Amino acid sequence: MSIAPLMLDLDGIELSKEENELLQHPLTGGVILFSRNYESTEQLSVLIDAIRASTKKSLLISVDHEGGRVQRFIPEFTQLPAIAKISQYENAQQKSYHHGWLMAAEVRAMGIDFSFAPVLDIDYGVSEVIGDRSFNQNPETISLLANEYIKGMREAGMASTGKHFPGHGAVTEDSHHDIPVDRRSQEEIWASDIIPFKRLIEAGLDAVMPAHIIYSELDSKPAGFSSYWLQDILRKQLKFDGVIFSDDLTMQGASVMGGYPERAEAAMEAGCDMILVCNNRDGAIQVIDQAKINHTAKSVERLNKMIGKTFMNRSALLDTRRWSEAVEEVTAIV
Repeated sequence: MSIAPLMLDLDGIELSKEENELLQHPLTGGVILFSRNYESTEQLSVLIDAIRASTKKSLLISVDHEGGRVQRFIPEFTQLPAIAKISQYENAQQKSYHHGWLMAAEVRAMGIDFSFAPVLDIDYGVSEVIGDRSFNQNPETISLLANEYIKGMREAGMASTGKHFPGHGAVTEDSHHDIPVDRRSQEEIWASDIIPFKRLIEAGLDAVMPAHIIYSELDSKPAGFSSYWLQDILRKQLKFDGVIFSDDLTMQGASVMGGYPERAEAAMEAGCDMILVCNNRDGAIQVIDQAKINHTAKSVERLNKMIGKTFMNRSALLDTRRWSEAVEEVTAIV
């Protein structure tokens, strides 16, 4: 069955009756997992089985599992270093490849389709929410290392998501809690932030997540609600034909678009293929009950490509020499 356009979150380590019903709704097409949904690999396996069994529909299961400050599963998973630490090494490309593979392999071995990675933002030294989640300060270095990272992800059967288009690193505000405004000119953004996205799109980037940032010299709407950014720039100019995921519509950076149904409608109308509504169950229900969402066959076709490719289970993975070598390589990054 086709993948629907709404991605939701869960409250805890088990699937509740309400959540079971929400996953069966025709608009629901995915689940994003957080640290609150994880206690152990055994518990996570049971939860994922319950999610899959809740409906006959195809559901995408995702997570933010970058490493460093943003790693949802830690006990029993390899604790991954922040990707900013990779570029200091002479064999940085090799380390980036292993980091991407190890992250993806441990996530895919649990039956999760993908992690929202890699971060393609530039570290300008001003954004605390980005910071060491960025590969580097140089857009060409980011492009090079992220390309290797994605190759590693693909070896483990995971599709890639570049974030946060067209770049979150130049604003001090955190779009989770504020409404950031980037006042740079088009020339400045094109000379720097766009470069990693352009390079990776040319290399076959699977998905993009736009930023909840207003680039005031170019459009009055945050990028994730802007047809200028999503259609004119991303689709037409950069020729991107992969998935566009909204960032979480409950974030403060999305609040300029109105209530939750209005945010959902605006994101889809601007060009998103799937929208995320997390950490606010009432907001998610409002979207389900009130939003008028048109989901195209083209969006479904794109989303189907985010389904994880066949991969070994966790016990098989941990028995491989490949995993042991990758753990040794990646945990040596300090």
